[in-house]
Amino acid sequence: MEQTQMSEDLELVAEEEHPPSFARWVGELVVMVGLAFILATGIRTFVVMPYTIPTGSMIPTIQIGERVLANRFIYRFSEPEPGDIVVLDDPTGTADNLLKRVIAVGGQEVDLEGGVVYVDGVALDEPYTHGEPSEPGTVSLPVVIPEGYIWLMGDNRTNSTDSRYFGPQPVENVKGQAFLRIWPLDRIEVL
Repeated sequence: MEQTQMSEDLELVAEEEHPPSFARWVGELVVMVGLAFILATGIRTFVVMPYTIPTGSMIPTIQIGERVLANRFIYRFSEPEPGDIVVLDDPTGTADNLLKRVIAVGGQEVDLEGGVVYVDGVALDEPYTHGEPSEPGTVSLPVVIPEGYIWLMGDNRTNSTDSRYFGPQPVENVKGQAFLRIWPLDRIEVL
């Protein structure tokens, strides 16, 4: 028994004196890099994705060129709610993605009167517009939002192509909820 223990100890000492071969080291490195790539791709695809803001439609809340993180899995378990800032496919085709604020959801009625947004007949308190008027666009109002759709508007109401022009959008076009500005560093902020 003692002899077996001594030979096992000698084998361990021998392994410690001889580091793994270069081929083994390269193999382990390739596996680690591959796993890191798969993990990063999975996180970007299903959990959190960074987006660069292409337009000024959310000024002053979010500036052109700033970067935000969007939660990509939240809407797998819940629906967008009024007030959420969401990333969605651009229905106009002028940009890859748009960032807009959800104003109303399926079943709610949206109207604009005197520069004020009304949802179900109640004027919205919208401090994020900084007093800019919300003028009608090309979509006839009032409009009842169909189930499975949302009404979106930019915070920069005088310079935003939004649901006033392209109508309600399907929830399935929403890529995620923007929750954190990450760039520039001096403007990092939870949205």
